[in-house]
Amino acid sequence: MNYFIQQSITIHTIKIGGITNSSVFQIGSSGIIKPNSYLYNTGGFTESAPSTTEESEPFTGVNVADDSVVMSPSVPLTGP
Repeated sequence: MNYFIQQSITIHTIKIGGITNSSVFQIGSSGIIKPNSYLYNTGGFTESAPSTTEESEPFTGVNVADDSVVMSPSVPLTGP
């Protein structure tokens, strides 16, 4: 049996808490959601990545930007 649903959906604001590779974001009705996973070599790489080297000082998570760097958002943040 097939159902045909005609919908008109208006979304003024939506907040998404988190997205992972297996997230499904659905608005409206859906019969079956089939999981898919596609892996593509979009960079055209032909060999493995080089091995990592051990650094002399581990990263501490401290902001080490110099004074000439402006600490501001990378995108303009404007209200609605």
